[in-house]
Amino acid sequence: MSSPDDAPTPAPRPPSETESAPAAPTSKVDFTTLSDEELAALVVAGTVAPHSLEADLGNCARAVRVRRAWLERSMGVGVGTLPHDVLDCEAFYSSVKGACAEMVVGFVPLPVGVAGPLLLNGKSYQVPMATVEGTLIASTRRGCKAITESGGAQAAVLQQGMTRAPVLQFPSAMRAVAFKQWLEDPVHFEEAKAQFESTTRFGKLLSVKVTVAGRFAYARFMCATGDAMGMNMVSKGVNAVLEHLAATDFPDSEALGLSGNLCCDKKPAAINWIQVLKTTVAAVCELNLAKNLVGSAMAGMSAGGFNAHAANLVTAVFLACGQDPAQNVESSNCITQLTPVNGGADLHISCTMPSIEVGTVGGGTHLAAQKACLNLLGVAGSADASPGAHARQLAMVVAATVMAGELSLLSALSAGHLVKAHMALNRK
Repeated sequence: MSSPDDAPTPAPRPPSETESAPAAPTSKVDFTTLSDEELAALVVAGTVAPHSLEADLGNCARAVRVRRAWLERSMGVGVGTLPHDVLDCEAFYSSVKGACAEMVVGFVPLPVGVAGPLLLNGKSYQVPMATVEGTLIASTRRGCKAITESGGAQAAVLQQGMTRAPVLQFPSAMRAVAFKQWLEDPVHFEEAKAQFESTTRFGKLLSVKVTVAGRFAYARFMCATGDAMGMNMVSKGVNAVLEHLAATDFPDSEALGLSGNLCCDKKPAAINWIQVLKTTVAAVCELNLAKNLVGSAMAGMSAGGFNAHAANLVTAVFLACGQDPAQNVESSNCITQLTPVNGGADLHISCTMPSIEVGTVGGGTHLAAQKACLNLLGVAGSADASPGAHARQLAMVVAATVMAGELSLLSALSAGHLVKAHMALNRK
């Protein structure tokens, strides 16, 4: 979710094999004189391309209606009850165009609830969560209550940056080694940094570490991206560095892919990584050891899998706040630790999450509903006075929400209440 200023301008592209190119007479058609059904017939006939309706009609809401009619005519079955009508259709679909989705035919509504109050670093939050899993919000709210009544949670961001690790192939392993030595040299790093930062107003190249495997070199670029999650921003900057190096010092390099998986985008990886609760400290600690630590190890899970259900909480907050839900994979890396303290009278819980990928500008964060959820947390938009502050705050809210959900679920499991709760709240 890079910021709009850093998003590359899409180049015009030819229609794909499944998209019919507009015929010459289209430019002479006055679309305003045609009904939606008549326009749909033109799309079916191949006179108008379904992917260009927004541009042809100059009306994003009407483009959605025509595309729905086209689907029904061409496929024999439409999208039926998939909703598409909102209070201000044109404003909504205009905000989607060029930023969030293509070939739009409607939207999928998700119920949004709040979990709280969650006292985090001295501030109280009601955390918006979008989910279709009954009990999730209620359980998280119970965890929030326990945390708040115990004095609140503390969270800190240890490092902030987005990574991209392209894979390059060289004629020999020695050339791959030479590339590593060149790029990690401080003087040459400054050259790469200048190339990277020429593509963006906000991005800053922080470091590059190169891993060599035979003729392959994996260059892991780490970059500051302000309040944007910044994957597009980083990709554009890294691409500029690679093009510069191919034209100067390493013409024998071949960039096989902008991601060589060492950046771990959308994949889990080791490189990143009471009274209210109606259970006892001993019981919940014993369960955490058996389930989250030993059980996860026996299942062969990566380091990020030592938790009860972090992905549940991360995904719910991501969906509500306009984040990329696929990035819950690496963002849900979490090690949950529970320890009895004060002679077993109290419980200490921590959640260590090494790779939460969030942003408060770009992507889906500008949509009205998602922006409202970010506003609820006080982190909408860019923190102009301190770039990156809103993204850091959102990351800490995510981590604290995960901790509330972990605490509540583990307590329910240790007390034998999980099935009872699901039967009460997760059945129609």
